[in-house]
Parts: sequence; structure tokens; C-alpha cells
Amino acid sequence: MPKMKTKSAAKKRFSMTATGKVKSAQAGKRHGMIKRTTKFIRDARGTSVLSDADAKIVKKYMPYNR
Repeated sequence: MPKMKTKSAAKKRFSMTATGKVKSAQAGKRHGMIKRTTKFIRDARGTSVLSDADAKIVKKYMPYNR
């Protein structure tokens, strides 16, 4: 059998935690920061864990990150 390929876009955007959850950067922080509230910018720092439904999709793209 040939090897399964990891989606290059997925490996650049997501990483896995030790317990198998999917981590991603916070959305909505690329541009337009002036119109965002200070609270939004503060709350959107760092990374977040994807929901189970979204994580299921991402895990299909990354077969070897288990």
C-alpha cells in the first residue's frame, strides 16, 4: 500500500496536543484590528482547541498525527 499523505495546509495551521485534541490559532486577528474591541483582541490571544466536529475533519487531513 502507498503511504497516506498529510495535507500541507493542515500541518501548517493545526497541531495536536498530547491527549489528541487539535490546537489552532485564534480566528479574526489578521486585519481590521482598529474596529475590534479591546476585549475581543485580548480574548483572542494564543491558541484554542477545536470543537469535536471540526477536529474530526482535521484529523482526516493529518493521518500520522495521532
